[in-house]
Amino acid sequence: MRPHNLIEHAPLQNLSTMATPAVARYLVEATEAGDAKAALAWAQEEGMPVQVVGGGSNLIFCDDFPGLILHMALKGRHWTAMQGDCATLVLAAGENWHRAVLYAAAAGYRGIENLALIPGTAGAAPVQNIGAYGVELSDTFVSLNAWDRQRGEEVELTTEDCRFGYRDSLFKHDPERYLILEIRLALSRSRPWSLGYGELSQWFEGEVPSSPTEVAEAVMAVRRRKLPDPAQLPNTGSFFKNPVVTRDQWESLRRQWPEMVAYPLDDGVKLAAGWLIDQCGWKGYRNRTVGVHHRQALVLVNHSSGTGADVLALARRIRDDVRERYGVTLEMEPGVVPSGCGLTPPA
Repeated sequence: MRPHNLIEHAPLQNLSTMATPAVARYLVEATEAGDAKAALAWAQEEGMPVQVVGGGSNLIFCDDFPGLILHMALKGRHWTAMQGDCATLVLAAGENWHRAVLYAAAAGYRGIENLALIPGTAGAAPVQNIGAYGVELSDTFVSLNAWDRQRGEEVELTTEDCRFGYRDSLFKHDPERYLILEIRLALSRSRPWSLGYGELSQWFEGEVPSSPTEVAEAVMAVRRRKLPDPAQLPNTGSFFKNPVVTRDQWESLRRQWPEMVAYPLDDGVKLAAGWLIDQCGWKGYRNRTVGVHHRQALVLVNHSSGTGADVLALARRIRDDVRERYGVTLEMEPGVVPSGCGLTPPA
């Protein structure tokens, strides 16, 4: 059955924080799980592709979309399993992530305060396994409910099921199967603070925060000093992942560039992509439509009605420069719609 709230030839520029122009053949804004399921069933009957969109903070439209854009706008948040200092925060997929962080912090619960000011929705957070300042979503994640499009039923997926990695999850590798409906996070009023990461450590200088709200406010201040507000200057935040190399690769790189910024991991070394890009001279670059932010080389921005093709052309040049100089290939964080027009593999 044709969805009652179906919009034809829908402009998509406002559904991505990069604000690149595109048009969808059809758009449905789902405020109830039933609306989303019905829209998916209709699209399947019609044999058309579907792209699920949340806050659009990790998405670039590079061309018109020939199928259905399903905008997940489910709202709702509540606490459950409240025992002693611990509680589980339940968030509907369309809940604004940053507001959810402030909501938890105001209630005195710790665990996600370092993830303040990350744009997007709760439903998109597990896809990317969002992270910042030494904390990732997977650190507090309990489970989520999703509509399994393959089996035609609602399922619960645990942390293990989601196969979280660095900015990675099951949902990136099987993007057509699951529609996330709500997520659950285990928080605590006595959880240890995570303040050891660079600028956050410098902010507190050994002092103990009085509340998770204080930490969230510090994170917000640090982020605002170097990251542009997408509402003022369209962007998708960090455009490239920090590449992970083997320890042997790292030793070779360090011999040539002793000042290279890196962070040791259990299974390798994570390089600072922003440093690599900056050293190649891209920070502050600007052409007629798009550019690289002047305070953070990891952020690509849309200055003046740039298209998705403009953004990807710049990203390709940056990736190729870094690879030529350091032998390291950068990988994009945001997804590209339609999927066929993303960055081509390096030659």
